[in-house]
Amino acid sequence: MAENLLRATQDFHRFAVAYAERYPDDVLTIAQRVSADQDVTAIVAQLAARGQHPMLVCENVDGISTPLATNCFASRERIARLFDTHAGALFDAYQQRANAPVAPVVVSNGPVLDEVTEGEAVDLAHLPMIRHFDTDRGPYVTNAVIVAEDPLTGVANMSYHRSMRHARNALATSLHSRGHLWRMLQTAQARGDTLKVAMVIGAHPLFMLAAASRVPFGADERAIAGGLFGAPLQLVRTPRHGIGVPAAAEFVLEGFIDPHARADEGPFGEFTGYSSDRSTNNVFHVDTMMRRRDAWLVDVVGGPYAEHLTLARLPREAEMSEKLKARFPSVTALHYPNSGTHFHCYVALKQSRDGEARQIMLALLGWDPYLKHVVAVDSDIDITDDSQVLWAMAAHAQPHEDVFIVDGLPGSPLDPSSSANGTTSRMGIDATRGAKFDGIRARIGDDAMRRAQAFIDGAAR
Repeated sequence: MAENLLRATQDFHRFAVAYAERYPDDVLTIAQRVSADQDVTAIVAQLAARGQHPMLVCENVDGISTPLATNCFASRERIARLFDTHAGALFDAYQQRANAPVAPVVVSNGPVLDEVTEGEAVDLAHLPMIRHFDTDRGPYVTNAVIVAEDPLTGVANMSYHRSMRHARNALATSLHSRGHLWRMLQTAQARGDTLKVAMVIGAHPLFMLAAASRVPFGADERAIAGGLFGAPLQLVRTPRHGIGVPAAAEFVLEGFIDPHARADEGPFGEFTGYSSDRSTNNVFHVDTMMRRRDAWLVDVVGGPYAEHLTLARLPREAEMSEKLKARFPSVTALHYPNSGTHFHCYVALKQSRDGEARQIMLALLGWDPYLKHVVAVDSDIDITDDSQVLWAMAAHAQPHEDVFIVDGLPGSPLDPSSSANGTTSRMGIDATRGAKFDGIRARIGDDAMRRAQAFIDGAAR
């Protein structure tokens, strides 16, 4: 098989050039000057309203000195091209590579070391960032991957955290997921220390996908990135704390999170479609700024848009699909629709016995803490089409028999409908036909459909 040029290097610039050359119709480049105040999000919103999700490159953004690229993850077909496959086979292709991690390697030099600023010379006014929504507190970094290494093992954790400028050399950020980075911060606090971290802002899409992966505590997402590339992730060490970061990153900030420091952060337009000021209000003190000489701002469109949702969700979907199919061979497909942000899931199956759909839904609701609603349908329903799932609910489900609710479970802290203590209820809807269903689906014969197509084609000439 010919080498996939989209992952041949770990350099975002080379990826962007190769992609634009191979798929020019899937990249929109805007040369005119656009505002750093909401114009980028507005362009993506207007495109999405037309059913278009191209990678967007803005060459001239007012107030920042770099080109901007965004919307990279808005299309599943575009992501699938990184894996030499199509959108329908993306889960399996992703899991195959993610399940074969490759340890990173440290190299002596890389583009991110082109310009290094340390100490009092650090001024975050020189870090490009844009405002995404009118309701945002200000400009935000949405592609902020925080890397923290265990001081004993050297194993790193990577995770995304929205961040805004707080001071000349400090960012206000939220660890609202209270995941592995939060756990590492509590451990640092217990030993009377700060948590040394590096923030990567812009890198190859496969690195960004790895940073969104769901792995157990103690697994290094940099090795997941190596698995996705099929080659070791090349790292350089940050000057002060020696944290391994991608050698070809666009920007890297190095510093520490003080467990005791707090700063106001938010509101920010979150994946729910609401502006959220729920935050842990942490402070990231920056000791070092590293950047490529020709750096781009690689942005992630926030809010309830396809890029934000797909980047955060795809690794989770792939994991859930693999686990479900291994445990329940009757499962044929899994989909988290954009319409449900991260809170809805559709699962298709060929049910072999009564109650199986309910068992599968309970497994999903137990495995994924974000899910609030799961709908189970038969395998002939296209679960990527909301209208087909809604039809199955209308035609097959009886609420008194086919709906169950479990309450008092921990949920997403960003869910605006969750309780004050962050708990939520979860619901399963069995929209499969069931063994006793009596009905024959109306259909048009193949010959008639072919004749109709010929009539339409002839009339169009």
